[in-house]
Amino acid sequence: MDIRIGIVNAPREVGIEMPDDNSAADVKAMIDDAVAAGAGLIWLTDKKGREIGFPADKVAYVEIGSSEDQRIGFS
Repeated sequence: MDIRIGIVNAPREVGIEMPDDNSAADVKAMIDDAVAAGAGLIWLTDKKGREIGFPADKVAYVEIGSSEDQRIGFS
């Protein structure tokens, strides 16, 4: 599952490839809870085990989808 997060006043979005065992509902709940609580940073762990943190109060948008949705080229 791929997640793209837009950060306020940042020129680029953050792209994270999440492990397959995470569900979209779990990721949504985790981000919703952190934003609602005004937590300092939201920490997510990507498929390779890297931890990515971004400010909860600066989230502009979150896009959740699978890598299978994005096709390049002719089909």
